[in-house]
Amino acid sequence: MKRRKGQTASDSAADGRWTRRHLLGALGALGALGAAALGAPLTARAQEGARPIRLILPVGAGSGVDVITRSAGPALTAALGSPVIIENQLGAGGIIGTSMLVRSNPDGYTLGMLSNNHVIYPSVYKSVPFDPIADITPISVVGSSPFLLVANPRTVQARDAAGLIALLKANPNKYNYASSGTGTILQLAMEMFLQQAHVHARHIPYKGVGPMVTDLISGQVDLGVLSLPSVLPHVHTGALRAIGACGRQRSEVAPDIPTLREQGLPNYDAAGWFAVAGPARLKAADVQHIYAGFERAFTSPGVKKAMAAQGNHIDLMPPEKSAAYFRSEMRKYAAIVKGAGLHPV
Repeated sequence: MKRRKGQTASDSAADGRWTRRHLLGALGALGALGAAALGAPLTARAQEGARPIRLILPVGAGSGVDVITRSAGPALTAALGSPVIIENQLGAGGIIGTSMLVRSNPDGYTLGMLSNNHVIYPSVYKSVPFDPIADITPISVVGSSPFLLVANPRTVQARDAAGLIALLKANPNKYNYASSGTGTILQLAMEMFLQQAHVHARHIPYKGVGPMVTDLISGQVDLGVLSLPSVLPHVHTGALRAIGACGRQRSEVAPDIPTLREQGLPNYDAAGWFAVAGPARLKAADVQHIYAGFERAFTSPGVKKAMAAQGNHIDLMPPEKSAAYFRSEMRKYAAIVKGAGLHPV
């Protein structure tokens, strides 16, 4: 089967225009909001000239983490007392942007919004230019974006998890699933389902979510796990069928879709979490003030409304719990990679 090849030149240009337009809009909003003091040391820094805080996103414009972060941008500026400048630094599956974060000065002015992929790197790459644990300072796991396991309704007759498992057991080499790339969270979320259900489907990797969704809808591939915001409109039109929600509980924006846990896989839990972190050796006082700022911003009425509309779940973990969560997630996905027989590249 011939696979699609990433973005066209016009797509890339459009992304560039999107980034510049939204960045300028965000900066205008930041200037209007002004700074809200949190107390020393960040307040003192803001009074010295409101030096901007650089927030690196190792993902492209329009991705889930990008939309989430920009939705909270003005509120973060108000809470932290300094303009928050959001930078998309994509490439190498997020490694380029994260490398910029870990090499930055640990002064509280350079932060990063990371996702599951950060703790997956050691399992899927032979060489990573940083240690995902030792070279960062976790500040807070901010929340998560729910996933859905979906199927093309024309090629897959199953309507729920039990039916899909029965279909895959009866046809072990017939069906395939798409992902946004080998070793990505979308592949590993699907592999988690296959391993817990003791079934098999062939993996078809794509270069990004867009081509993956296109071929799922056309029927060139049968199954896939995708973020709820990106795929729910296609479920509503009937172009795709939701087999189950991948989180611990049903989504508030799709309460009629039962979880896979409800459908006989009690240990299944996958979501696209996002977290703020700084470089290693970030001072404890800065960690606490940044955490307080993110907590204030993401629990403000406007941001809460935006997150709910996107279907995101916000539940900030304090720094100590966030560090432990990073380590537990690294172990979790390492086991899935091993079970899938993936070899580091």
